[in-house]
Amino acid sequence: MNPDTLAAPARIVPIDLGDARHVAALVMLVDEYAAGPTGRGYGLDANARARLAPVLAARSSYVGFLAFVHEQPAGLANCFEGVSTFRAEPLLNIHDIAVSPRFQRRGVGRALLAAVEREARARGCCKITLEVLEGNERAVRAYLAAGFEPWELDPAMGAARFYERKFY
Repeated sequence: MNPDTLAAPARIVPIDLGDARHVAALVMLVDEYAAGPTGRGYGLDANARARLAPVLAARSSYVGFLAFVHEQPAGLANCFEGVSTFRAEPLLNIHDIAVSPRFQRRGVGRALLAAVEREARARGCCKITLEVLEGNERAVRAYLAAGFEPWELDPAMGAARFYERKFY
């Protein structure tokens, strides 16, 4: 990769799941993210690779963004609109945000967060939510710098934790 590619600003576009190039970039970036140190350590299986775009396309609450640097896929944000029941207003949850290691530390993540914020504001959302691994200190610092805070209702009860219950 030449130095000009590394210094180029990211071009952020909404994901078009009808565009084969966008789908290929989405699958490649999610696969790379899943296989990396802040993912699960291994990539997507062939079945998940094939199903990802159709499953997302079937969800009316889905919105996603791709980052390109000199037309190379550099990052993504997969989001879903939800509802803040306490505020009775929509919210936008960032389910995945990932920057390819080739493009990290070049403002791609900040550009993706800015695109998500513009979308959330355009939708009338009251907030953006996300989850992050405690050990992903670089991401935690980036989110704090972008104005995110640990979520809590009452400091005496502490910050929220993220749990899951798998069905497989």
